[in-house]
Amino acid sequence: MAHYYDDNTIIFFDGKFVKASEARTDLFGQTMHYGYGAFEGIRSYKTVHGTKIFKPFEHYARLRHSCQLLGIPFDYSVDELTQISYQVLERNGLANAYLRPLVFCGPNMSLTAPKEVSLMIAAWDWGKYFSHSSLKVCISGIQRPNPKSLKMEAKACGHYVNSIMATMEAKERGFDEALMLDINGNVAEGPGANFFFEKHGKLFTPPLGSILPGITRKTVLEICHELDIKVEERFFKPEELFDADCAFFCGTAAEVTTIESIDGQPFRKAWKKSLGAVIQEAYHNIVLDRSYSYVIV
Repeated sequence: MAHYYDDNTIIFFDGKFVKASEARTDLFGQTMHYGYGAFEGIRSYKTVHGTKIFKPFEHYARLRHSCQLLGIPFDYSVDELTQISYQVLERNGLANAYLRPLVFCGPNMSLTAPKEVSLMIAAWDWGKYFSHSSLKVCISGIQRPNPKSLKMEAKACGHYVNSIMATMEAKERGFDEALMLDINGNVAEGPGANFFFEKHGKLFTPPLGSILPGITRKTVLEICHELDIKVEERFFKPEELFDADCAFFCGTAAEVTTIESIDGQPFRKAWKKSLGAVIQEAYHNIVLDRSYSYVIV
């Protein structure tokens, strides 16, 4: 069983720093019953310049945008949220950590906009998201939702029921993780990470629409631009992956994680010789505040 806090863990909860073990919430909250809330996943790193949260502005801007899209009132500024997050890290003596801001709604059993909204920001020591350094992935039978039915660009709590179902299905079939398709049968993303594959010296990734616009995904695209790696955002069917050279997931929790095989078929190129490996190294150097300009493609 995972342990995210102990008796000494401090969280930010509705304007105060309190012990996680003593925090209380209403069991009749809208988020508890309907999944109507928004959250973020953010990492901090012990860098050569001290503890730094990676891209806090982008994460908190997305949290505010998620709340706006969902109709959840949320008044904290990006600067306030960033300052609070650094205090949470400091009060818990954390450097390499995972931060979880959660905006959740008060008691309301009707399907209407909330009148009471709470904010929690917690942090814990969370190493690798995946238990394996390379993943055996399957094409999931669980599709991503229709983008006309939900605000797919919002990081909403309830959206992750879809992700849990896909990961559970994959593990029941003997795989490490799932790769999900959109409503048209195109490759979309993993349950908690965006997807890239390499073929003939070029990277491909699904366009926005049925996927979460990941901040790590955007960082990977920035790395590609900086290192002159060709990357194309377009739709593609899963069949196209079976003659690809390599592939990887990327996300805040997952960082850049190797995909070893899809539906039991391994990729042709060794990971160490792939563009994904170059990006993985560059990403680690960025989050640790080290230069990656020496990386040669």
